[in-house]
Amino acid sequence: MSSTLSTPAAPPRRPTAAPAPQSPLAKLGLKGRALTWANWIAVAILVYLLITAVSVIGAGFKSATGGEAERLFAFAENPLIALMIGVITTALIQSSSTVTSIVVGMVAGGLPMTTAIPMLMGANIGTTLTSTLVSLGMARDKETFKRAFAAASVHDMFNLLAVVIMLPLELTTHVLERLSGFFAGQLAGTDGGVFAAVFGGLGNVVTSTTKPLSELIQASVSGLTPVWGGLVLIMVGVVLILASINYIGVLLKVLMVGKAKEVMCNSVGRSPASGMVAGLLLTVLVQSSSTTTSLIVPLAGAGTFNLKQVYPFTLGANVGTTVTALIAAFAFSGPTAALALQAALVHCLYNVIALIIIYGLPFLRPLPIKGAELLAHFGSKSKFYVAAWVLGVFLVLPGSLIALTVLL
Repeated sequence: MSSTLSTPAAPPRRPTAAPAPQSPLAKLGLKGRALTWANWIAVAILVYLLITAVSVIGAGFKSATGGEAERLFAFAENPLIALMIGVITTALIQSSSTVTSIVVGMVAGGLPMTTAIPMLMGANIGTTLTSTLVSLGMARDKETFKRAFAAASVHDMFNLLAVVIMLPLELTTHVLERLSGFFAGQLAGTDGGVFAAVFGGLGNVVTSTTKPLSELIQASVSGLTPVWGGLVLIMVGVVLILASINYIGVLLKVLMVGKAKEVMCNSVGRSPASGMVAGLLLTVLVQSSSTTTSLIVPLAGAGTFNLKQVYPFTLGANVGTTVTALIAAFAFSGPTAALALQAALVHCLYNVIALIIIYGLPFLRPLPIKGAELLAHFGSKSKFYVAAWVLGVFLVLPGSLIALTVLL
């Protein structure tokens, strides 16, 4: 008599948890509460450097253009070209916070608000590339990728629809320029009463604190011509902003990402309103919409959240990411403070008004979801569509339009 021996089936493997983010300061041997305090102190120092960098960019831009920024940026008077500059710059840098902070500094240095507004709109489109790149990490499984790519693309579709609606509205009514100018006047102007006194007083404190380092950096290029000195200051400011925002994101991710996941899992699926609030708060906490996106897209790919739940979360993240530019506005005092604050408020108001219009109107609300589902359908069939979307929308189209305008 023969017997058949069978090997018991191996239990299903549990997915390994992603490694916890590590603070760069841990290399100094710090642990526990000492490391936590060191992380928070480092964040404060980096915010200080960010504000200083924006001030340096404003001074450099004013010096480099000789007060003729409007004439030098004549090629970007076409709002479509200014929009494309915002798209391609943000797509290349992969940080809308960096681009909006730079624009705030440039406005304080003389960049016309009419040119800055489309640039800020373009930054909103360019930043959506991050979520698409995150979704590519799940490209091996067709259904998982389809869900993840749809969750990433709904951000694209909303921001594209927002530009289609808001850019013509701004060109015909100047609603963003008028509203931001009014609020900036109330908060930082001389006629704003208690609001101006509080904001102006706080701004003066921040400016006086960052002024010594800003003046030291400016003094280091005093031997150069105004144009070359200004260009060097702009480059130094951009590098400082990139480094500051990058490390602020790293440190806040260490400090907050566990709490962020808990808040997200408890809030996103409850209701659209709670999803929006979760997206806003998490982005403010970690100072990076890229981080919140990198948290939600894999969960959507795994089926934890559906597209209708991801959609309002990304809208909240859109609003939350505008906080960095508002912080950057504290780099200035006096007349330039109102201009810098106005540029930061444009970005905030743009996202808030677009959210109210698109999500508030029933016939517009489902359009980003339908567009994302359609794009994900084609993308799951062939990665050619994904490549065409990424390269076409974020690089080829904006690059070609800018090049044609400069050449012609």
